[in-house]
Amino acid sequence: MYNTNRPNRADLPTTRQLLRSTGLAALIAAALLITAILPAEFGIDPTGIGRTLGLTQMGDIKTSLAKEAQASDASHASAAQAQQIAAAPIAPAVPDHGHDHGAGSGHTHEATSSVPPGADTQSQAAAAIADPMREHTVTISLKPGQAAEIKLSMDKGATVRYEWSAEGGGVNYDTHGDPVNAPKNFYHGYGKGRNETAQTGTLQAAFDGKHGWFWRNRSGRDVTVTLKTEGDYGQIERVL
Repeated sequence: MYNTNRPNRADLPTTRQLLRSTGLAALIAAALLITAILPAEFGIDPTGIGRTLGLTQMGDIKTSLAKEAQASDASHASAAQAQQIAAAPIAPAVPDHGHDHGAGSGHTHEATSSVPPGADTQSQAAAAIADPMREHTVTISLKPGQAAEIKLSMDKGATVRYEWSAEGGGVNYDTHGDPVNAPKNFYHGYGKGRNETAQTGTLQAAFDGKHGWFWRNRSGRDVTVTLKTEGDYGQIERVL
């Protein structure tokens, strides 16, 4: 019934041969781990081969973005528990274009409606209703490794034109939004990047909630981030 011939004992590999093959396979696996996997996935390159092949740069980007995501999640959790961390609500400015000072090192300026200084309160309120557009300029100083986050209260579909720049070095950024009563671990991103010095664009709120920008200074020197916003939003605040 069985046509398969049993191998001769002499044809089978010896214990010594099996151990040698296993050891060789282990050495090859260790070499691949050190020269390819560690540089590409974690940015760890003890031999320098990964950087030559361009794998270390890939690992650095993955590691940096993962740290930014963790830092962003941690800041959101802390904000939910404490409601506001170092909150700096910005009240509407008077028509003389004075400056308001936010929390920490942030400085803000809002250009409001064109109501003349002699107008009464009712005229100012009517002008504010007729012109929902708001403008702010926020300046934040970040030390090496320090992070900051600015959020705007926006209704679904509302848009804001923005422009931010980093002076002194590049920053990692994450533009995202949080809905009202956001579920745990919720994340909605509008874009992120690494070692950037400027960005300009339009943000349209995907839902009612808070939308804004998270920056972290990964350079070795102080960096100043300046954010300019113009559009349909309510409160602007620094939450980190």
